[in-house]
Amino acid sequence: MTQKELVLDAIQELPDDASLDEIADRVEFIAAIQKGFDQLDRGEGLSHEELKRQLASWLTN
Repeated sequence: MTQKELVLDAIQELPDDASLDEIADRVEFIAAIQKGFDQLDRGEGLSHEELKRQLASWLTN
């Protein structure tokens, strides 16, 4: 599925009375998810243990 098709499908799932802001938010969300997948494909992700360490430090600050 192309990125355009992903966005069109996501927009079609929104209610007919969705605002332009809601549509833009959905497209931005899809773009962020895709960016994360691309980073993982390049090996730029964090291990589960590293993520737990970072979250713990954020929650204690």
